[in-house]
Amino acid sequence: MNLIADVEFVDQNPIGKSSRSNPVTYIKAYDEIRKLFSEQKAAKLMGFTPSHFSFNVDGGRCEECQGEGTIKVEMQFMADIELECESCKGRRFKPDVLDITYQKKSIYDILDLTVAEAMEFFNEKQIPLAQKITKRLQPLVDVGLGYVKLGQSSSTLSGGESQRIKLASFLGRERDDQPMLFIFDEPTTGLHFHDINNLLKSFNALIQKGNSILIIEHNPEIIKNADWIIDLGPVGGKNGGNLVFEGTPENIIHCETSFTGKFLREKIKM
Repeated sequence: MNLIADVEFVDQNPIGKSSRSNPVTYIKAYDEIRKLFSEQKAAKLMGFTPSHFSFNVDGGRCEECQGEGTIKVEMQFMADIELECESCKGRRFKPDVLDITYQKKSIYDILDLTVAEAMEFFNEKQIPLAQKITKRLQPLVDVGLGYVKLGQSSSTLSGGESQRIKLASFLGRERDDQPMLFIFDEPTTGLHFHDINNLLKSFNALIQKGNSILIIEHNPEIIKNADWIIDLGPVGGKNGGNLVFEGTPENIIHCETSFTGKFLREKIKM
């Protein structure tokens, strides 16, 4: 019998603690991208290391905006405003760093690609580092985030997007023999209907690694695929919080007091 070694609550809070945090840094794919750029001939001639292609440390990032691409202007009686950095024109790096290219793209150009575009771009050249990058990016595609830009600031991501990026980071980890319990709070928030199947595949991938998943959800497409349902209600507020039903999706549709069961009847064909 497998015991749960740890519990991970995958919430909708922003990823990272800085506005410079983004999807590609969170899933560790940016480490491979920086290494790839540092191995270009022009970068070696300049003596650039992977850290020169980081916007989190001094070296290659724009000194004026500290790699943000924008400058925050504090207004005394109004909300602060952000302006494009006049030094780097929003490109976040020093000119000599931006002169280094891989397949005619600078590090800024790479960060401006969507996940789907980056997958196609790095797949064109089957070199080891490019393959490592696509392997790191694949979980983002699997959770329906192919449209998100690699360098998109964490502050612009929705709660649902942040949650799915966290899910992608777990999917991208090497296999861990210690089973965990993952708790998700409405992971379908903001997700297109056609991407829900990809999300379900991601959940199954976690389960196949020996993990367990608890999902707080109202989406019938997710609920009907559950192994076990705990239905609380019968409604919300002071008239809710009671155990209405506990069991399988196939059985809840016969529970007359369950609103969830009524909605699932047309989804589950006996």
